[in-house]
Amino acid sequence: MTTTDWTAGRIAAAVRDGEISAREVVDAALARIERYDGDVGAFLHVEQSGARRAAATVDNLPAAQRRTLPLAGVPVAVKDNVVTRDMPTTAASRILEGFRAPFDATVVARLRQAGALIVGKTNLDEFAMGSSTEHSAFHPTRNPWDLTRVPGGSSGGSAAAVAARMVPLALGSDTGGSIRQPAAYCGVVGMKPTYGRVSRFGLIAFASSLDQIGPLARTVADARLLYRVIAGSDPCDSTALEGDAGEGLDEAVSLNGLRIGLPREYFGDGTDRRIRSVVAHALDRLESSGARLVEVSLPHTPYAISTYYLIAMAEASSNLSRYDGVRYGMRAGGRDLLDMYETTRAEGFGAEVKRRILLGTHALSAGYYDAYYLKAQKVRTLIRQDFDTAFLEVDVIATPTTPDLPFRLGERETDPLQMYLSDIFTVTSNLAGIPSLVVPVGVADGLPVGLQWMAPPLADGRLLAIAELCEKTVAIEPNWPLGGTMS
Repeated sequence: MTTTDWTAGRIAAAVRDGEISAREVVDAALARIERYDGDVGAFLHVEQSGARRAAATVDNLPAAQRRTLPLAGVPVAVKDNVVTRDMPTTAASRILEGFRAPFDATVVARLRQAGALIVGKTNLDEFAMGSSTEHSAFHPTRNPWDLTRVPGGSSGGSAAAVAARMVPLALGSDTGGSIRQPAAYCGVVGMKPTYGRVSRFGLIAFASSLDQIGPLARTVADARLLYRVIAGSDPCDSTALEGDAGEGLDEAVSLNGLRIGLPREYFGDGTDRRIRSVVAHALDRLESSGARLVEVSLPHTPYAISTYYLIAMAEASSNLSRYDGVRYGMRAGGRDLLDMYETTRAEGFGAEVKRRILLGTHALSAGYYDAYYLKAQKVRTLIRQDFDTAFLEVDVIATPTTPDLPFRLGERETDPLQMYLSDIFTVTSNLAGIPSLVVPVGVADGLPVGLQWMAPPLADGRLLAIAELCEKTVAIEPNWPLGGTMS
C-alpha cells in the first residue's frame, strides 16, 4: 500500500508522528499525477517545486509544532478559480491566461497554516459556468471511471483528481451543484457548506449570492477534516458568518429514529431508473438500521432551475464586467478604448460565458428587471420557505444528486438546456443557502451514484455526522477500483 491509497486523516497522523515524511507523501502524489493526468486532464497547473518546498518546511518543524498541524503533509488540489499567490489563476479562461494574484485566498492561507501541501490548480468549466468541465478554454477533463465520459462540473478537475487518487483532498466551488454533481459522477464525497460558513475572499466570483467554496474528499471524515480547517469568519469577506464554525462538528447522531425527508418532487420519472434503484437500496438500508423515511413536499422545486439560471446569469453579467482588458488579464488591440473592450471580451471569453453574460444582461435591462430578475428573487424566497417548512417535520433531507449517470464527452455540447438540467436536484440548496453533501452509495453499470443530503442552515456538523453514518451503513468501500486506464 502506498500513500496514494491513504486517507487524508491517516497521512496527517503518520506525518505528525514521524512515521513518514511529508516529502515522501508529496513525491508519491506528484508521481501519480505525472502517470495519470495526461489521460484524465484534472490539472491546469502542477506546482512540483512549491509543493516540495512546503513539504520540507513541514519536515523541518520541531516535532511538537508539527503535531499541531491538522493537515500535516497532506497533498491538496485547489480549483483554479481560487487565487494563489505563487501559482497562476486562470478560471480556465483565456482572458486570465497567465494571471498571478498578489495574495492567497483565505481558504488557501488556512490550508498552508494547517500544513497542507498545495500540489496544483485543477481544471473547471470557464469561470465555473458548466456541468461537464468541457467548457475549459484549455482542455476537457475526463472521468477516471470511464475516460469517454465527463466528470461533471464545474469542479470536475478537483473531483477527478480525488477519484484518481492523485490527491486525497481538493477544494471546489459550488454555485448550483458544482461540487456535488461532479462528486456524484466521480464517486467521491463533496460538500457545499451553509452560505457564509466558508470565506469567499479570493474566489473569482460567478454569482456572489450563490457561490460557496467546499471540500471534495474520498471519505466523509476527510471532508470534515478539510471543512474544519477552511471554515470560519473572515474580516476580508463581509458575507462570512461570525461565530464558531466548528460548532456541532463533533456532534453524536444516531440513525435510530432519525427522520429522513424524501421530497416527492425529486423522485419522479425524470430520474434514470438505475439511479433510482441504487438510491432506493441505500435508503432501505438506512431504514432497516432505524431511520424513519418521511415523504415531504418542496412545492416550488419545478421553478428552481429557471429561478437559479436567471439569478446566476444576472449576477455573472455584473461580476464579469470587470474583465475589460484594462486592469488585469489579456488585452487585445483596438482602434480606440471601446474597440479594445469589445475585442478583448470577444477573444477572451468562451461561447458558454458569452451566452450567460448576454442572458444575464438582458434579465437586468430596463423593462425586464421586474419581469425576470425581481420575480426570480421572489421565487427564491418561496423555495427557502419550502425548506424551512420541511425541516419542521424532518431532521435531514435525502435525494438523488443527478437525474442521470455521467454522460459521454461531447454528448450535450449542442444542447445547453439539457446540460443545465444536470443541476436540477442541486440548485435548490444554493438558492436556500443551506448545507448539502453527497456520499457515494453504489454503482450502476460500472458508474458511481451519489446520494445527496441536505440539512437546515448552520447544521453543517450534523450533516457531516449523518453522512458518515450513511457511508458506514451502506458499506460502500471508498477505494472503488477505477475504470479505463486507471485500473
